[in-house]
Amino acid sequence: MIKKIKLFVNDNSKSREVENILSKKLRSANFSIVDDEFDLGIAVGGDGSFLRMIKNSNFDSDCYFVGINAGTLGFAQEVDIDQIDEFIELIAREEFNYEKIGVQEVTISTEDSSSKLCSLNEIVVRDYELNTTRLGVYVDEVLLENYVGDGLLVSTSFGSTAYNLSFGGSIVYNTFHTLQITPIAPLNSKSYRNLLNSVIVPDNKIIKLVPKKEYNNLIITVDGDNNLYKGVHSIETVINNRTINVIRMDDYNFVKKINDKFLK
Repeated sequence: MIKKIKLFVNDNSKSREVENILSKKLRSANFSIVDDEFDLGIAVGGDGSFLRMIKNSNFDSDCYFVGINAGTLGFAQEVDIDQIDEFIELIAREEFNYEKIGVQEVTISTEDSSSKLCSLNEIVVRDYELNTTRLGVYVDEVLLENYVGDGLLVSTSFGSTAYNLSFGGSIVYNTFHTLQITPIAPLNSKSYRNLLNSVIVPDNKIIKLVPKKEYNNLIITVDGDNNLYKGVHSIETVINNRTINVIRMDDYNFVKKINDKFLK
């Protein structure tokens, strides 16, 4: 049952205007606006606000999430501004639909430490000086390729329509809990042979990236946040059983959304 709602709002005039309208309507429908221990998180803004909400909520699988689009593209944002009344009515009647979206778990091992992170969209791995990136790419410890190029992106199904799409990766239904390995400007010559297209693997398959020792200082970008790691031994990433619950409107259709957001 949804009673307590937390709002995650972009710091711009349009988002703040929507926040004021939304807050009044939610309180009129007997919902409480809270700062913690919420049943539903609502991101007001663009796709970035949705990612920040999930990260700030530590990828909580015990509550629901939804976005109200006060940005530009808004692919991750489910509710348009003119649908706010309809949305509030749905959650008040507890007749809403939702999808379980897979969360990417990442372990970065270096000479000095081991870091565990989560991602909703993708990780991107590049050489720290933006020189040629060299990585051994393994799936469940079986070598896929020795990659040489500008970098490598590993996206979730949810993130397949984000940065992944810019590099020619495939669009994957949200409810397929996959990871997609997408090359960024791979080298192909007599000396180097690399896959030119993305490779999609199912959940529970561990993707392991191993840099050569002389190329193991890396920039690793997790959902847009850049971090420098020195002396990287390996990066392992997988989608297991961790998910978040994302509310959908009654008329939600993934194919229609692709057409609306990318083709119209």
